[in-house]
Amino acid sequence: MADRTIRVLLVDDHQVVRRGLRTFLEIQDDIEVVGEASDGAEGIARAEELRPDVVLMDIKMPGTDGIEALRKLRELDNPARVLIVTSFTEQRTVVPALRAGASGYVYKDVDPEALAGAIRSVHAGHVLLQPEVAGALLAQDEPGVGQGRGTSLTDREREVLSLIADGRSNREIARALVLSEKTVKTHVSNILMKLDLSDRTQAALWAVRHGVTG
Repeated sequence: MADRTIRVLLVDDHQVVRRGLRTFLEIQDDIEVVGEASDGAEGIARAEELRPDVVLMDIKMPGTDGIEALRKLRELDNPARVLIVTSFTEQRTVVPALRAGASGYVYKDVDPEALAGAIRSVHAGHVLLQPEVAGALLAQDEPGVGQGRGTSLTDREREVLSLIADGRSNREIARALVLSEKTVKTHVSNILMKLDLSDRTQAALWAVRHGVTG
């Protein structure tokens, strides 16, 4: 059982999809659907109003699409973790969403229990990347770019970064390194600042590319 209910916002232009997601998620003891939106612009407004823990976001929507909505939420410093729920499997569609700050993605035909698990996972701070998409993200980065910035990391920050790359949440990192969660959050913020990165997904990819892994 989770420590508290995970508050979820559904953003998809198809009402049938939203209804199906809501019907399943409402039977989960630890997940509450707090709102819905039919496009990216409405999703941004609802996310700011409701401050959900996790946003399930479609990519292709009329008007403001999921990627643009993601970027806007990051500009607004909205703390919600965004899980892309898409029917598109092409890397050229998914990769930009991850670069815009998504915590991961699942396909619309995902098994319901797997979807609930994905929501819990991103809420806990994990990054959900399938191997082929992680490879595509790394391939788009030029070798050596940003590598020099890693020299400014302390030994402890490199330990934290390695655990981020391993998919650990702040709580799990705190337990592994015998630190408080507040201290871990400070280390994560310092890592992102020193490496000039915007989120944990980018930090995990940077770590993999530059060999800062366990």
